[in-house]
Amino acid sequence: MTQMSPTIRIDQVGGPEMMKLVDLPVGEPGAGEIRIRHHACGLNFIDVYQRTGLYPLPLPLALGMEGAGVVEAVGAGVTHLKVGDRAAYASNPPGSYSALRVMPAKTVCKLPEAICFETGAAMMLKGLTTQYLLRKTLPQAGLQAGDFILFHAAAGGVGLIACQWANALGYQLIGTAGSDEKCALAREHGAAHTINYKREDFAARVKEITGGAGVKVVYDSIGKDTWDKSLECLRPFGLMASFGSASGPVPPFSIAALGAKGSLYVTRATLFTHIATREATQAMADDLFTMVTSGKVKIRIDQRHALKDVAQAHRDLEARKTTGCSILIP
Repeated sequence: MTQMSPTIRIDQVGGPEMMKLVDLPVGEPGAGEIRIRHHACGLNFIDVYQRTGLYPLPLPLALGMEGAGVVEAVGAGVTHLKVGDRAAYASNPPGSYSALRVMPAKTVCKLPEAICFETGAAMMLKGLTTQYLLRKTLPQAGLQAGDFILFHAAAGGVGLIACQWANALGYQLIGTAGSDEKCALAREHGAAHTINYKREDFAARVKEITGGAGVKVVYDSIGKDTWDKSLECLRPFGLMASFGSASGPVPPFSIAALGAKGSLYVTRATLFTHIATREATQAMADDLFTMVTSGKVKIRIDQRHALKDVAQAHRDLEARKTTGCSILIP
């Protein structure tokens, strides 16, 4: 049986006005797929990258990488989910900005009863990103309690989760943000130190905070605007972990500079490498679920928009007007 689902789609790349609310047919799941009815959908900067064409994908394109809801139908070969299960995911291909969709079951996880749909939709991509950063994307000597780390955009969706998670692990997270209010929010969530990058030189402040030593790792989702000074913040053998490009892509740089700055390491990490298998996805999700249900990490949702108001949600995100997580309600 085919049902119709309100869905946000773009027919060409560009600004927020390119997103249109259309009714699309949704059929039965095939082998390895499920049909899920969303109760909430997550909003992430990767959606902006796809909408603008920074991350090119075939058009027309239904947007959205994150959602939570109830499984309505299960295709052949799917054994970890059944009809009626509460579920949440961060997943390719895009398409979560919708009421209903058919999608691969591989990266969809059962959502614990203790976690509501809105929290599930808000936390999967951002929480799994934090998980792979703090658990797996580590400097060559590892991280120990008391170590300094630098985290840009510390008051954003990933940032506030990272502040709490790093605090639970005993790390001294230095967070950057664009206002005193955002800095205060990061500290409330466990950041040991904060820097307002609009009125302070964050590289100089990092050196001051660390007694001139620098940090072992920089986690950077900003890209172009923070790259050069982030390298200055690293101690010898430190790791520059780039996982986003909110200000634009990092321009070409000389690899020889990494040697001159202290035999530095650089990685460009993505979540989707880490969730390539069902087993890996489930293990990461279990870690995230444990952190949330234990209360060590609280998911802060500061923006809620109806699906039809997605253009404004994107404008606010791009203008850096948001804090915490944003969700869409179908």
